[in-house]
Amino acid sequence: MTNRRLTREQRGWCVYDWANSVFQTSVLTIFLSLHLTEVVTADARASGQACVTALRECEVSFLGARVQAGSVLGFLLAASTILQLLVLPITGAIADRARNKRALLGGFAFTGAAATCGLAQIHGTSWELGAALFALANLCYYASIVVYYAFLPEIAEPDQRDNVSAKGWAFGYLGGGLCLALNIVIIQAREPLGLSEADAIRVAFVVCGVWWAVFTVIPLRRLTEHRAPLGPERGGALLTAGFRQLGRTLAAARRFPITLAFLAAFLVFIDGINTVAETAGLYGSQELKLPIEVLTITILIVQFVAFGGGLAHGRLAARIGAKRTILVSLTVWVAVISAAYFVQAGERLQFYGLALGIGLVLGGTAAMSRSLYSQLVPVGQEAQYFALYTLGERGTSWLGPLVFSLVANATGSFRPAILSLITFLAVGFALVAAVPVRRGIRAAGNPEPDLV
Repeated sequence: MTNRRLTREQRGWCVYDWANSVFQTSVLTIFLSLHLTEVVTADARASGQACVTALRECEVSFLGARVQAGSVLGFLLAASTILQLLVLPITGAIADRARNKRALLGGFAFTGAAATCGLAQIHGTSWELGAALFALANLCYYASIVVYYAFLPEIAEPDQRDNVSAKGWAFGYLGGGLCLALNIVIIQAREPLGLSEADAIRVAFVVCGVWWAVFTVIPLRRLTEHRAPLGPERGGALLTAGFRQLGRTLAAARRFPITLAFLAAFLVFIDGINTVAETAGLYGSQELKLPIEVLTITILIVQFVAFGGGLAHGRLAARIGAKRTILVSLTVWVAVISAAYFVQAGERLQFYGLALGIGLVLGGTAAMSRSLYSQLVPVGQEAQYFALYTLGERGTSWLGPLVFSLVANATGSFRPAILSLITFLAVGFALVAAVPVRRGIRAAGNPEPDLV
């Protein structure tokens, strides 16, 4: 019988989910998508354009191309992902050879937090510097995730990982929800504080950055180094050795085709999930014409429901295994996205109902994928393989936002754009169902859990 109580180190590990979730929850899902689009639209109007909507007669220059203001967020997400593709692969190789993974985790986290505070520079008609700072914060967020995930196989036995991973995701949504609640209070109290709505959002960016940095201190104090580094290098030699190690890992990865098959399935369905999360605020404001108060309350509902949903995924996995739990979760995702297409403009209750459905599966799908993948990773190469995992996530994460933006740009509506994301979930379901996970665990040389 698996011990379900978390150790002190496991609890510290979970706190980093609590710390970093504010970036996804408050920054990316709600405040950046809304605030950036408003500022970019103001920039287009300042140049003399009519801006009938953010997607019509409202062009700005982005990386040398003319695009509609409402499409800038999607193209920015796609461009920032390309930067991640250049950096994340080497991050894992360096982490496995570094003497102190905690230092790497802290470096990425604190830099990302500082860049998040810098998003307060997005104001008026000025958005280019903020876009660059977002790209940096986004890069550091995912680089820190690579190092963070690599600790999971070190601190939890195979039969513990579903539980530990699920609780990490659950507490991440709880922390993200509490920080979002604090930001909502700031926005609601903006007039007594002498702030405009835009100013209150800029304050929220600073709050998120500080939250991320402060709570990162806890896992840095509690996590320990369990394994010796793969090599003796330090300083600049570590970077060179990291590139060599990356080459060896990529070559050796071909010996684990089942691991790569699960990774391929993951990167397909997680792209659809992430795109839904990243564009939900934009869909609510531009297509459903809902005010920012409704959107922030809705995202807050999602966070607290996701806390229970994450724990429920852990319990379900204890009964039917992580793989079957993922398949159940993806089925619910298809139903939720289908329902989003039919939500009527201005209907708050319908949007709240949609939030309940999203919250049930938002964190659990990724939590089960994280724990299941950890079973397929060769011992001693956790950071490298989690770099491939994160690279897989980011490697196609440009495709979801790009498809969303292209469909929205072509149709002048976000409804067909949101519906197009079902393809990612359906294909991901079929691929996961076909992966012989237990055989992959044996091939990686890991002990088999009772349920997979």
